[in-house]
Amino acid sequence: MSAPLHYIEGSTTLPASADAVVIGGGIVGVFAAYYLARRGLSVALVEKGRVGAEQSSRNWGWCRQQNRDARELPMATRSLDLWQSFAGESGEDTGFRRCGLLYLSNDDAEIERWTRWRDFARTVGVTTTILDSAQATERGTASGRAWKGGVFSPSDGVADPSMAAPAVARAIMKLGGTVLEHCAARGIEQEGGRVSGVVTERGTIRTPIAIHAGGAWASSFCHQLGIRFPQASIRSSSMALSPGATGLPDALHTSEISFTRRSDGGYTLAISGFGRVDVTPQQLRFAPQFLPMFLKRWRSLAPGGLEGIRSGHETLARWRLDAPTPMERMRILDPRPDRAKLRLTYRRAVELLPELRKTQISAAWAGYIDATPDGVPAIGEISTVPGLILAAGFSGHGFGIGPGAGHLVADLVTGAAPIVDPVPYSPERFRVSSWGKVAEF
Repeated sequence: MSAPLHYIEGSTTLPASADAVVIGGGIVGVFAAYYLARRGLSVALVEKGRVGAEQSSRNWGWCRQQNRDARELPMATRSLDLWQSFAGESGEDTGFRRCGLLYLSNDDAEIERWTRWRDFARTVGVTTTILDSAQATERGTASGRAWKGGVFSPSDGVADPSMAAPAVARAIMKLGGTVLEHCAARGIEQEGGRVSGVVTERGTIRTPIAIHAGGAWASSFCHQLGIRFPQASIRSSSMALSPGATGLPDALHTSEISFTRRSDGGYTLAISGFGRVDVTPQQLRFAPQFLPMFLKRWRSLAPGGLEGIRSGHETLARWRLDAPTPMERMRILDPRPDRAKLRLTYRRAVELLPELRKTQISAAWAGYIDATPDGVPAIGEISTVPGLILAAGFSGHGFGIGPGAGHLVADLVTGAAPIVDPVPYSPERFRVSSWGKVAEF
């Protein structure tokens, strides 16, 4: 069983040229193409498999400001407004709603961290409410437990991962853009030191702008161009329950379990932070940069297996532009879920929320969360390949901030005033290693 996903009827003809070509039909890629098309550019989006079929349909669906890194918070705030305005602009439904996000805890240290974040959030105009024991216990009535404290972030919300990326893809086509599924981008052509085309398995699209929003595939694609982009993937497992439970919050996080009500009335369940690290050549190459993060998260990360090698998304091999690539051999990353963790997830969920016993398991899946060493995405032009813009490494936050990231990409392409300060996201920061030396892009 894989993650639920709505399918689209994509375009059928490869355009000879476009003002911009977006590589990757995840949430960031579709929003980048959408905002470019809204500005009147001719846009082609190419996706090797199905729009939204990888991590964009395999996440929780949370669109949050709460507990964001200070560098990401402005984009998270703007993204919430963009999620909300998209339906009116496009006539398409992503399942977005500002239902508020509820966090409950019996850990004093965790509550203190949330309180410190609340104090910081106030300085940038973000509202979040710290709950005392009585308030947390009242909001957590469905658990039948007493809670020491919690957080409720009223302006945050959720969108439906099964609906969102396909909805935006349809909006792109309404604006005259091209959305091609089952069309892998094999590489970039250059003339005069700049991007001049995107080579796909169906032919070449002439373009001065290529935007790579390929998620977990980004680093291996960059490697083909001599670009060193440190990226590591964590295999995370989730499950869905059928409709049937009542009286539960729309979205809840605890240290034991997190869950989200989907648009169909069912629920997505996961354990926050749990994942497996599948060894790949790319993981070994970038291990020094990721060691601090792995050491910090050693309690929640476990060694994986050969899933990453089988999937082929973290290869260091060079591929040809006139022959099938790893993307064509693995159209959709669909790794095996961690069955032991899923059993634990379900057991914790029904113990915490007995109402969930009225539901049934309807699906289970895993996905690869692509991360950067500092946990902040890379969004910006690659200095050594003018015309190539990278938008990857979203570190598990890409779905929620997808609209803002796509808008920022469109701003960078068109020279408009950026929706947020682009400097913290610049890929150029990875040119400096942890030893202060400049690494070759």
